[in-house]
Amino acid sequence: MATILVVDDEPRIRDLITEHLQHAGFSCVQAGDGTGALAALGQGGVDLVILDIMMPFMDGMTCLREMRARKITTPVIMLTARSEEYDKLAGLEGGADDYVVKPFSPRELVARVKAVLARTMPAPDDSGSVFRFGDLTVDTASHSVKVAGQEVPLTPKEFDLLVFLISNKGIALSREKILQKVWNYDYYGEDRTVDTHIKMLRGHLGPCRQYIVTVWGIGYKFDPETL
Repeated sequence: MATILVVDDEPRIRDLITEHLQHAGFSCVQAGDGTGALAALGQGGVDLVILDIMMPFMDGMTCLREMRARKITTPVIMLTARSEEYDKLAGLEGGADDYVVKPFSPRELVARVKAVLARTMPAPDDSGSVFRFGDLTVDTASHSVKVAGQEVPLTPKEFDLLVFLISNKGIALSREKILQKVWNYDYYGEDRTVDTHIKMLRGHLGPCRQYIVTVWGIGYKFDPETL
């Protein structure tokens, strides 16, 4: 049973989300702001965070940045009452895995939780595989990435993106195909979502960044022969 941390300054919203998640078979813990969320994450055992952006004391964006700064890679779904593209991109660039705009359908939120967990939690019988390309090593069993022997912290979404590219080595993948497979088929994203994550992933890979090749007019491909 996965444990979900529900973070919102409105108890009514927290209880509504918790009720639907528990009905779907999840265990839930709650926090009223970013400070409480970090404290809960410090105790371990959280598989996913539902994080509201607009909160007092420590807002969701500040909490998300602090999580990633502390190398906490727990997947995050952002809740926001604002639908502007800037807010969505800011969350994704900060390391969020998905976002839901208020007012939202609890059933949709539960579906997104299941989709993110399906991508980020390995199956119990998953033996995994290890991919090695020059200085790059990707272990799908331990969800770890190393460059020149040094571990590279990736968010779950960045890891999924890298593994999808590697699994299709040498194949030019459109942004639409990447959105469909990495963000799930019902994810309503934009090309900039893929571009933003590719930029962040390249930044993490350092000298191996050139393995991810831009295919002009199409999208991207993983080509380790470029170095």
